[in-house]
Amino acid sequence: MRGYETTTSSAGAYRRRSTAANPTADWQVLKARQKIGKYRIERRINDGPIAAIYAAVDTIHGVRVALKIPHESAMDEHFLVDFKREARLAQRLEHPNILPIRDASFIDGRFVIAMPLGERSLEDRMRRRVSTDSALNLIEQAVAGVAHAHQQSVIHCDIKPGNFILFAGNRLKLTDFGFSKVAQRTLKASGSGTVGYIAPEQAVGRPQFQSDVFSLGLVIYELLSGNLPEWPYEWPPPGIKRVREKLRPKLVEWLHRAIEVRPANRFKNAATMYREFKRLRNAAVKKKGRHKKDDDPTLWQNVLFREFQRKYRKVLETRYECGHCNGPVSEVMQRCPWCGAEPPLDRHESRHPAECPRCRRGVKLDWRYCPSCYGPGFEVETTRRFGDRRYVAKCQNERCRGPLMAFMRYCPWCRSKIKRPWKLPGDATRCPHCRSGVDTNYWHYCPWCTKALEA
Repeated sequence: MRGYETTTSSAGAYRRRSTAANPTADWQVLKARQKIGKYRIERRINDGPIAAIYAAVDTIHGVRVALKIPHESAMDEHFLVDFKREARLAQRLEHPNILPIRDASFIDGRFVIAMPLGERSLEDRMRRRVSTDSALNLIEQAVAGVAHAHQQSVIHCDIKPGNFILFAGNRLKLTDFGFSKVAQRTLKASGSGTVGYIAPEQAVGRPQFQSDVFSLGLVIYELLSGNLPEWPYEWPPPGIKRVREKLRPKLVEWLHRAIEVRPANRFKNAATMYREFKRLRNAAVKKKGRHKKDDDPTLWQNVLFREFQRKYRKVLETRYECGHCNGPVSEVMQRCPWCGAEPPLDRHESRHPAECPRCRRGVKLDWRYCPSCYGPGFEVETTRRFGDRRYVAKCQNERCRGPLMAFMRYCPWCRSKIKRPWKLPGDATRCPHCRSGVDTNYWHYCPWCTKALEA
């Protein structure tokens, strides 16, 4: 996941921050399972020129968090102003679509900002197909978050897909207010922002509320079309056909107004932009009218998913949905058995207390190796072995004989490859390639060896 990205700068701003060009050279990179205060590091999510972002576990509250930690070269009063401003602004920007900050403090000489850990960024989500309804839902949340910031007189100054984080239930939250400015009668600011999404007037050091509107419009256009408009931003940009297929003409005009080159021609701020979006979308819904559920072509697939869940949810722990087809999947699956997506999950909340930094699947604290991917072992945190009712077999290695969970690929104790095929409870059908259990009444692909199943 590329969420919680550290802020990149425009050409001029980046030159002023050139001392942070090689962050890992002057600051020790935190490793998986390393402790910093009450936080246990799981993996590094992102490493930018100013700060690194880590996925970690709050060992006191027992929740996963994202830690934003400036590099040593950024640990002077000049750079810390941005990080402290970000922490202080969070206290006045309480909104469902703005990422809150749990804690900001100095730990072992590092300035650490702790935030809730999301599933992925909007940038990651945009790499896959997004339905029109899902896109409109994400657009509404994105505009609502920026609108609330503008109502509090805060200009974000770095609107981009990487600064919107997706949580469970497709909840979108705006983050990274490090470059934000509090609007006053005379607003002086640098040209900080991200090349590609920065408004023309902001690039020369004159950010306005309309600058956020412009950047937000570019993000929305890219979400709908797959193309990012470039200078001189002539209308219509490439990909307009896809936008017109998804939006009604008045919403296309609404988007056009957001990315006008001249600030005076745009919406005054995101709050005005949000009100207009709500008005146009509500009018479109009323015009569309009611429709019968029986006319929904995906209804049969939803019935199939429900039947499968009644039969297999408990035994396979299919608690998640595929990011492509929304079919039920479990974290041990290597491929979606419904549509063939590989991997079926980008990120998810595991029932296990820790996470493998390579494949991002859940692991237990007493395991020495990941049972899903082959790689170096973990730092053992405890010599105690914890029981689990999900253990259903034992390792075939006579020197190990450690307990195993169904459909593990490797033993978490000795890293031996598990060669014995696993059975699917309630069905005797076997994959012709790996001989593991499958149910061809539902699946088109083997989720264990990733091969296509014969019809």
